[in-house]
Amino acid sequence: MREFAGKTAFVTGGAAGIGLALGRAFAQSGMKVMLADIETDALQAAVKSLQEISPDISGTICDVADAESVERAAQASFEAFGRVHVVCNNAGVAAGGGIDHISLESWRWVIDVNLMGVLHGVKSFLPHIRAHGEGGYIVNTASMAGMKDGMGFGSYAASKFAVVTMSEGLALQLKPLGIGVSVLCPSFVRTGIGESGRNRPERYGPTQPLDPASPAAAVVAEIARQIEAGLDPASVAARVLTAIREEELYVFTHPGMRAEVEPRFSAILAAMDRVEAP
Repeated sequence: MREFAGKTAFVTGGAAGIGLALGRAFAQSGMKVMLADIETDALQAAVKSLQEISPDISGTICDVADAESVERAAQASFEAFGRVHVVCNNAGVAAGGGIDHISLESWRWVIDVNLMGVLHGVKSFLPHIRAHGEGGYIVNTASMAGMKDGMGFGSYAASKFAVVTMSEGLALQLKPLGIGVSVLCPSFVRTGIGESGRNRPERYGPTQPLDPASPAAAVVAEIARQIEAGLDPASVAARVLTAIREEELYVFTHPGMRAEVEPRFSAILAAMDRVEAP
């Protein structure tokens, strides 16, 4: 997709972080934008800020873990702007625990948002994009946690690995239809994902506090430090727009990412060599 002006983008997790940065970049490129988010006040503020760029900005409350909520958000987008061309399945959450505290409720929450939220977005918008015949693009937000080892035993990395392979398969099937797919795999970005628990629905139960002396707590503290020093979301959004124009499947954002994935890839290849060796 080379031209953005006059087309419409839908972005989940659009009230802050990477989602809001994507919305702003799309608006600055002349697109109509529907921001979707679970936080009412933050969404209203985000829409107001983007309306300073363009009047063609709207917002809709959306819980991506709920398929019906995503469908309602899709219908709101069609009613507001007609045809939607770019869908960014960006909303994401994180929950700690590791092997110290395996919470089934936390795993279900993270998988429902990070993985099923992507599926719900694809299911609600893909038939529409195919039907209008103008081409389109789907951007799924994964993470470097979906590309490398070393993240420990946790729901976040598991969900992001799944989003990567889902996007790979989707890209193969949609390319002949003129619909592009990218999977965004950033490293640390200055977002509020470390405070994901503020949006945790009651159906998943309360967030379980970590033991401050546990290894998992130390990992979470280090991740928080890295996020605070992370990349500006605007830089990530700019990279995504370039990837859409160039139809790049894998979207990386940080220098040195090759070094992050090489140990895992090398270990996989070495294991294969051991099988092939006489």
